[in-house]
Amino acid sequence: MILGVHDGHDAGAVLIDGERIFAVNEERLNRIKRYRGFPKLSVRKVLEMADVEPEDVKVIAVAGIFRKPSRLRELEANLKAIFGRDFRRKVLFVEHHLAHSASAYYTSGWRDALAVSIDAAGDGLSSSVYIARNGEMIRIAQSTYVDSLGDFYASVTELLGFRPMRHEGKVMSLAAYGKPTYDLNAVIELNGLAFENHLGVIGVEATKKLAEFFRFPLGHSKEIALRLKKGELDGKLQRKAIEIASSAQAHLEKLVEELGLRLKERGPILAYAGGVAQNVKANALLRHVFGDDNLWVFPAMDDGGLAFGAAVFVKAQMERLDGSWRPFKLEHVYLGPEYESDYVEDFLRNEGLEYEGVDVPSFIADALTDGKIVGLSQGRMEFGPRALGNRSILADPRDESVKKRLNVALKRDVFQPFAPSILWEKADEYLEDLEGAPNEFMTMSYTAGEEFRELAPAVVHVDGTTRPQAVRREINPRYYSIIAEFHKKTGLGAVLNTSFNMHGEPIVCSPEDALRTFRKAGLDVLVIENLALRA
Repeated sequence: MILGVHDGHDAGAVLIDGERIFAVNEERLNRIKRYRGFPKLSVRKVLEMADVEPEDVKVIAVAGIFRKPSRLRELEANLKAIFGRDFRRKVLFVEHHLAHSASAYYTSGWRDALAVSIDAAGDGLSSSVYIARNGEMIRIAQSTYVDSLGDFYASVTELLGFRPMRHEGKVMSLAAYGKPTYDLNAVIELNGLAFENHLGVIGVEATKKLAEFFRFPLGHSKEIALRLKKGELDGKLQRKAIEIASSAQAHLEKLVEELGLRLKERGPILAYAGGVAQNVKANALLRHVFGDDNLWVFPAMDDGGLAFGAAVFVKAQMERLDGSWRPFKLEHVYLGPEYESDYVEDFLRNEGLEYEGVDVPSFIADALTDGKIVGLSQGRMEFGPRALGNRSILADPRDESVKKRLNVALKRDVFQPFAPSILWEKADEYLEDLEGAPNEFMTMSYTAGEEFRELAPAVVHVDGTTRPQAVRREINPRYYSIIAEFHKKTGLGAVLNTSFNMHGEPIVCSPEDALRTFRKAGLDVLVIENLALRA
């Protein structure tokens, strides 16, 4: 039994017990977005879910090597509090980028692959390239934390008035509203299989240099960002910000595609993780290089997945020692806590609420066709940054005006797109550039087909792209049935699916979280397991 632990930002824990996997990030339990620190609640929760005791854990795989002495002492004190004074004999540290790359390779189902991680920084590096064969990973290239593609994009994020290391997705979304106008080869380039940062600085110093490069008023960036968030896109400085976002996105895509083409010379299959792997537009270019069926992006690709990567790396090494290692394919990420119907009913009753038992698929399909916005909490919570039908807010994607309602309700920025969940068998019909199996984890951007753009305008971005989750019946039967029922009623095999949380808050975990967010957002309907209540 192996416990994976990430003690840092996006902290979390993963427990692997044979074929059983339990995983959760600390933010979902303590309600502090992207929590930085030791994941004590997560460790306790995965042990509870597995119904095991701390002494049952054989190995504690800790992601990340370099820590300040004070942070190391704090980590050891926390481990000792749970596992006792002899915890050290169980601990193995796994380097940051090895954990990222391992999370992708050891869940890909492939025996041989290239494994790549790209992010801002971790353990002194910002990217790593591995050749993975028969369970062994051999590093062949790397970039230092100074030569960081992730830090470049984070600095652009900060320059434009957003929060670096958190709001890079906003820059990607904003980029679609403009055209690239700046040549950024003088800022950062690809050098072999590594990146080279010509600015020579990172962090806030890089942000200052980029402000000079773009001649952008850094002192007014937050004011400009506030206007953009409100949908005021046409002012002179707003248009300049959009041009910068578009140029940065185009340059990131160019570098990732160039790297992909060079990697393709080394092997035909790629497993990919790290913070930059959150950029679904760049991922789409890698998909075109390697093909739909030869690219795997680990669903918890950011630092929230490091505990998973550390655990599967250690597991694989032990299996290699005894000759039992076999490729493993991660079929789903429903690995978190779940709540029994009796618990939910007792909670709702104690809250003095009126509720009813319902046939969930037909009830939600009816509500959506009536124009209602539905909060849905069911089964085991998703692991990773995406809501995939178990902690989701659902709406009718045929109604473009629902975007405004959701943006107001959830306090979202108006330029950010919404995504669909679609029936697996409808993917070929709805996605124009699909050449293999569709993506199930919202880690990939596609060009929406012309018919889908007309049928589901609320889930197609301004540039005609969409970021779908293709749902298979055998993976999530109830969620599949919801979409299938909606298809019967409307002829559209897709629903709008956004994460069940207010902007800036973690996705809901418990029934208590779901009810609180339902009320705060003013949603129309809340469904928890098979119980429903109306606003």
